[in-house]
Amino acid sequence: MASEIDGPAEAAVVFATRAKALTHDLLAQAAAAVGAGGPIIVDGAKADGIDSLLKRLRGITQVGEVFSKAHGKCFQITAPQTLPDDWRALPRDVDGFRTAPGVFSADGVDPGSALLVAHLDALSGRVCDLGAGWGYLSSHILAQSAVTEVTLVEAEALALDCARVNVADPRARFHWADATRWEGGPYDAVVMNPPFHTGRKADPALGRSFVQVASRLLTPRGRLIMVANRHLPYEATLAESFGDTMVRADQGGYKVIEATRPKRRPT
Repeated sequence: MASEIDGPAEAAVVFATRAKALTHDLLAQAAAAVGAGGPIIVDGAKADGIDSLLKRLRGITQVGEVFSKAHGKCFQITAPQTLPDDWRALPRDVDGFRTAPGVFSADGVDPGSALLVAHLDALSGRVCDLGAGWGYLSSHILAQSAVTEVTLVEAEALALDCARVNVADPRARFHWADATRWEGGPYDAVVMNPPFHTGRKADPALGRSFVQVASRLLTPRGRLIMVANRHLPYEATLAESFGDTMVRADQGGYKVIEATRPKRRPT
């Protein structure tokens, strides 16, 4: 479930998301906060389904003037007395893990992470899970007794809330932060399944930033273990950031890469 909106409020603004269930949940919370008849401003991109949402809302409540610009729409609605019962998004358990609508891989473990877990061997000391999501990788990292601490860094608060449920281990440290700007460490290992989308558009630069940050966070003898879609061009960045890299697995459209001897850049 999305973080609760504090109320009461005179008005609310809801930004539509790629996840329809999460958008519906935000609208339900906004309606509860402003009360029946209160104003809610809705904004969203066409790529995120704002047109279908607008059509649905017109069948539920009063919709004001619609402003269209830059492949998106913005409009005001009147909070109805009731919204559809299924618009509140509840957390759910999938394969023994808590997930929630709107987080990455909300329907279960993604194939890339599953492949990576099979190659997380001989970890020890301090480990950082960059872009930890709802904690699947960290739960497996902490199964290794030689690991003394795992730092989960995740920018999505909703995913991190799930991780706190999934990773009930005193060695875990949770941080709501942008992984590309994380200043922790040094770590003996960094583990990651980096994102490669900005909205709906593929953006390999995001994953490359994760690689660069990992090299900075590691001890001189530390290692990076990551998984990525096979087609993503990370090799040049890995070569710039590490002295040695090797592909440990190439399967099902994914590759698991281990990198060692992190290079230090002048500050």
